[in-house]
Amino acid sequence: MQAPEKIFGLSRRNFLQRSAIAGAAGAAGSLLPASAKAAVASVETGPNIYEAIGVRPLINCKGTYTIISGSQTLPEVKKAMDEASRHYVNLDELMLAVGARLAEITQAEWGIVTGGCAAAITASTAACIAGADPEKSQKLPYLSGLKNQVIIPKHSRNPYDVATRMLGVEVVEVGTPEELTASMGPRTAMIYILSSPEAASGPLSIANICQAARARQVPVFVDAAAETLTIPNIHLKAGATLVGYSGGKCMRGPQCAGLLIGQKDIVQSAWFQAAPHHNVGRSMKVGKEEIMGMLTAVEMWTKRDHEAEWNTWKSWLAYIEAKVKPLPSVTTEYIMPEDLSNHAPQLRIKWDADTLKITGTELAEALDQGTPRIQFDSASGKRPDQMQSSITIMPYMMMPDDYKVVADAIYSALSHPKSFTAPVLPQGEPATIAGIWDVQVDYLRGRGVQRFLLQQSGDKVRGAHQGEIYSGNIAGTVHADQVILRSALPVGGNEIPYNFTGTVQGNSMSGTVALGEYGHAQWSATKNTA
Repeated sequence: MQAPEKIFGLSRRNFLQRSAIAGAAGAAGSLLPASAKAAVASVETGPNIYEAIGVRPLINCKGTYTIISGSQTLPEVKKAMDEASRHYVNLDELMLAVGARLAEITQAEWGIVTGGCAAAITASTAACIAGADPEKSQKLPYLSGLKNQVIIPKHSRNPYDVATRMLGVEVVEVGTPEELTASMGPRTAMIYILSSPEAASGPLSIANICQAARARQVPVFVDAAAETLTIPNIHLKAGATLVGYSGGKCMRGPQCAGLLIGQKDIVQSAWFQAAPHHNVGRSMKVGKEEIMGMLTAVEMWTKRDHEAEWNTWKSWLAYIEAKVKPLPSVTTEYIMPEDLSNHAPQLRIKWDADTLKITGTELAEALDQGTPRIQFDSASGKRPDQMQSSITIMPYMMMPDDYKVVADAIYSALSHPKSFTAPVLPQGEPATIAGIWDVQVDYLRGRGVQRFLLQQSGDKVRGAHQGEIYSGNIAGTVHADQVILRSALPVGGNEIPYNFTGTVQGNSMSGTVALGEYGHAQWSATKNTA
């Protein structure tokens, strides 16, 4: 008989610890204060799940943007994820089976499901550096003695290439075929290309890069995150080694899933580098539910009537166009996609805000604040000097009957606008702010020390913005004691926007700085008179 110290492979101590934890979890409800119990009880499921916690959902006329939660999963995907959640499986065994099925569907050598396309980029980079060697893998992200460079064409630098930079690799930018050839060497782990119109043709096209890389046996990753899935895959046919897709965009799979297809040994090594394995990609976990949901999304991609979907989008836009076109000064145009990303027609509605008394940006803000809440792909028009206005509608992620709501809302806002007035600028002589300013930015957590070097002509200001690490140009205006300064500090593949607004008081300035997706901060500056 087995010793009592061992129970189903657990030591007696572990068993007792787990029993205690389970008991504590069961009793946790009785330890909650009454206010917390009430809050838990008030959370609803169903159509009001977001409103129950004070979050306003929206009608998506923008496209597959992660910040507004990408796409809505297909019904078949929801069903697959629900069923997958009801069983336990070994994830390595599951991914072997899913990989074989993805290879069969996509006609690639192999495929895996990742925690999004960015996770596919990181796992692929790790696989190209360390393969499936556990010693090299455990050394990451410390790269001494390992391949430590990733080549990126200048046309492919973008905010998402941080997914390869996060491994500490040196990014080598190339702008010509000669630079590409000269850059490839024993330190080169991978070439990363963002699929785009710029990468479709020209000297540094995907096909040309792949041809040069093949001669040097350097893997090529193509980032096709927002693209439609092509079978057989156009990027693999062009010579790419690996291709990554987002699962939660056009395929309408799980939002936290992606697809990596390509050369079998590297794709399998990318899985080796990620969870559930204890390597550098451990934090990029993808669960059994996302794996089966993503497989179902790919299966459904081959069954969906894509031509019918396109025609449906066109009919929605035509309905909206017919609703608003009779209004004075309104004109419309259709915009067709240039590539496979966000591959859908768009409708741009244009008008004269002097005639309709509302600009495009005012309309977009009004409908974003309205009920139901609606967000558009873009809007233009600003008082008092940019009264030619527009909004652009992307139907890609709209749900059935959204188009009717959108048409009525736009028509109502254009035909019965609220009262808008041009912003009133402070009057008086512009404060003098030319010179060198020592700037302090207080973020949500942390403080940045920066510097402005400003020149001034009347109310116009321009100069340099020196950040803690990066530097860029800055420009703006001064109206009496009110200052507005805008800059964008360039980072490899990205930029950090700084929009300073504030008040001048002699040799000091202070106010608020808007940082785009990075939020807001407070700033103050003192003139350097040394």
